[in-house]
Amino acid sequence: MMLNIKTEVEIEILRQNNLLVSKTLAEVGKMIRPGVTTLELDTRAEEFIRDNDAIPGFKGYHGFPNTLCASVNSEVVHGIPSDYQLKEGDIISVDCGVIKDGYYGDSAFTFEVGNVDEEIHKLLKVTRESLWKGVGEAVTGRRVGDIGYAVQFHAEKNGYSVVRELVGHGLGSELHESPEVPNYGRRGRGPRLPEGLVICIEPMINMGVKEIIQERDGWTIRTKDKMPSAHFEFAVVIRKGKAEVLTTFDYIDEVLNKNNN
Repeated sequence: MMLNIKTEVEIEILRQNNLLVSKTLAEVGKMIRPGVTTLELDTRAEEFIRDNDAIPGFKGYHGFPNTLCASVNSEVVHGIPSDYQLKEGDIISVDCGVIKDGYYGDSAFTFEVGNVDEEIHKLLKVTRESLWKGVGEAVTGRRVGDIGYAVQFHAEKNGYSVVRELVGHGLGSELHESPEVPNYGRRGRGPRLPEGLVICIEPMINMGVKEIIQERDGWTIRTKDKMPSAHFEFAVVIRKGKAEVLTTFDYIDEVLNKNNN
């Protein structure tokens, strides 16, 4: 397996691209409320990305038709934006990618629509915490299994299950590079993490069973028991002692705090 170590120049481009994705998700966050369609979110995201001299990273990727993956409630990932109107109490995972200067940005955030049940709020909180547990292991000399173990341990300790078939990945001039980064695993297993590798860590955590099914549209992945699923994603650089996170949720949190006040 070839691991594509990035130069500092490449890392800087990847940082800018992932910041653009972070800002795009915040733009989307401004619109999320009951009555808005997932297609309206998609239109705004594409407009914002193009206004920033980038192109949508997902649109046309293996034939995917849109800028965003918009996955509601029991949809885990790869939901196609549509005329579906968001409802009070829904959750929506928004996954977004961009390409600029020959490199990708890729991040995901699960939003609450209005007021959600306390148990769903907890699922999102724990999934986001699981992401940070994984980031804590993304340091030079550790292994891919250490990241997966940290995510899995935190999710399962809180009573949730971890999707097995969908994984994080390397990121660079390709959207999906080596290595695969599962959200489960055993300590000390898998490829060793070298300094300068850029990966996406993206826990997909289910309230019910871990099993998933693919919908007839050929894209949308849903939980088998139709229970809610949450998804958060960061791009990070493997560094000595502490991972360098290229993504930020600060822009999104700022928007959500304003929305709640």
